[in-house]
Amino acid sequence: MNAQPNANLFSRLFDRLKDGAKIAIETADGAIISYSDLVAQAGRMANYLVSRGVKPGDRVAAQTEKSVAALVLYLATVRAGAVFLPLNTAYTLNELDYFIGDAEPSLVVCDPSKQAGIAALADKIGAKVDTVDSNSKGSLSDGAAKQSADFATVKRANDDLAAILYTSGTTGRSKGAMLTHDNLASNSLSLVEYWRFTNKDVLIHALPIYHTHGLFVASNVTLFARASMIFLPKLDPELIIKLMARATVLMGVPTFYTRLLASPNLTKESTRHMRLFISGSAPLLAETHREWSARTGHAVLERYGMTETNMNTSNPYDGERVPGAVGFPLPGVSVRVTDPESGKELAREEIGMIEVKGPNVFKGYWRMPEKTATEFRPDGFFITGDLGKIDAQGYTHIVGRGKDLVISGGFNVYPKEVESEIDAIPGVTESAVIGLPHADFGEGVTAVVVNSKEAKLDEAAVMKALDGRLAKFKMPKRVIFVDDLPRNTMGKVQKNVLRETYKGLYGK
Repeated sequence: MNAQPNANLFSRLFDRLKDGAKIAIETADGAIISYSDLVAQAGRMANYLVSRGVKPGDRVAAQTEKSVAALVLYLATVRAGAVFLPLNTAYTLNELDYFIGDAEPSLVVCDPSKQAGIAALADKIGAKVDTVDSNSKGSLSDGAAKQSADFATVKRANDDLAAILYTSGTTGRSKGAMLTHDNLASNSLSLVEYWRFTNKDVLIHALPIYHTHGLFVASNVTLFARASMIFLPKLDPELIIKLMARATVLMGVPTFYTRLLASPNLTKESTRHMRLFISGSAPLLAETHREWSARTGHAVLERYGMTETNMNTSNPYDGERVPGAVGFPLPGVSVRVTDPESGKELAREEIGMIEVKGPNVFKGYWRMPEKTATEFRPDGFFITGDLGKIDAQGYTHIVGRGKDLVISGGFNVYPKEVESEIDAIPGVTESAVIGLPHADFGEGVTAVVVNSKEAKLDEAAVMKALDGRLAKFKMPKRVIFVDDLPRNTMGKVQKNVLRETYKGLYGK
């Protein structure tokens, strides 16, 4: 598939760099990093990683605030032939203990404020620890600054691992999705073409970079296109509106669009210079889509991806962007809808299990060959766990998740994990965690709790007990108390009944 002698993602990104003076990154405080600067920084960082004992195939874990150095760490890890493992900055030490123990990285990079706690976890597996903060300061940057910018990019094959991203399911433990160099490169190149990216584009990058969307879609697509990105630490609606006068593309989660719509400064005039607004990571409400079109004259382009597959489908660049739909399969990607029980392919408009196949689909779950085998059909299609349909026009629609996964603000929340923490609270008999429609987050994590008869627990007490046990994005937005949870004849909790009962909890 790739004629280049080195299939390393870094080589595919930068070996044919012609205009090194072109701006790659501009930071919120006005610092400019050219493509040549970026390659040099990645060279120094790769040399430093090697000096720290990182070998090809080793994992480098990173729980860092968003910064240029954090992005360079990703590029340098890949360049050195190692495997990048980004970790959500909201994860607690309790959660990190599992990820670090399972992935066994040789180096863990964290914010200086978390060094002591993470060093204790790293010690268990003999890993080294470096630090970097939101201003790109720390032992990682200090060490890299002393190194040479020259580095021979390690040769990798298409099928070699470039990254592991942990994803949530509904049963068992979190799984590490193994993504290859070709998974990442092929998907990014497909998106560059499909979304018409060129070197004239300027992306407003306000997404986190420990997530597929911000790290692989936003960053890789920009770099492959030789475009520029304005690298913002976080969502800042008024700043984003101001930047639209000289940018061309915004990638966001639904929260971005609801927050931007809340500003009176969002108008047809303020968005006039923009070419494309993309939304993903969670369902965009159809009413948000329509309101955005009315206010700005732009139709948001919604697409569908997963940690395990990168991007699968997209609404068209030219043609109707249908509210509530996630569009057509990307070039080279096959999408089908099957009967969840038999695996038989279903006709148009019939709801079933979405399955995908293509060069974007991951290699499998880290150290879980049996689990990997159960997630693929014999003909190579990956069973996504998402329920949906393909309509008469060929647009894919996601209607729910067969696995009860909750996606809140673009992050996967694994109900069983939250339920286990709630059930451990004295006075709780049992709980069920569901996702309910939420204009800001796509879905709001919601806990339905049954108290023991003598308990006097209230919502505040449950939230207090969970504080520090779960990442903020996993915390319930609301806690509802009931006498009993609804069950079917087999005794299984009917989460569909709970979702229907409380669907209006967060408004429309």
